[in-house]
Amino acid sequence: MTTERFTSDHEWIRVENGIGTVGITNHAQTQLGDVVFVELPEVGRKAAKGEAVAVVESVKAASDVYAPVAGEVTEGNAALVNQPALVNEDAEGKAWFFKLRIADPAELDALMDRAAYEALVKD
Repeated sequence: MTTERFTSDHEWIRVENGIGTVGITNHAQTQLGDVVFVELPEVGRKAAKGEAVAVVESVKAASDVYAPVAGEVTEGNAALVNQPALVNEDAEGKAWFFKLRIADPAELDALMDRAAYEALVKD
């Protein structure tokens, strides 16, 4: 079963078998505009919940991508380095930023489901 959660900082995480795939939401990429650069975390890096672990830059601004939960980075999406515009094309799909082995699955309970996130960005 896949669990999907969102943060108030506009990250999403999809969890399957203790591994979380993390990216930024469609709302976030719309706010950023054309993405021109992505910096990914190193594999093996341990991240605390809420820690900045990746960077996304657009023609408008640079923004950190935070770890929604604590864990260890197991993979970065190398496709984004060569094709940062993928973030604009498929923010909640192919344009994931990194995967992490979740340290404490209970931390997911503090995150929003899609309905709560959509209510947040609607305002």
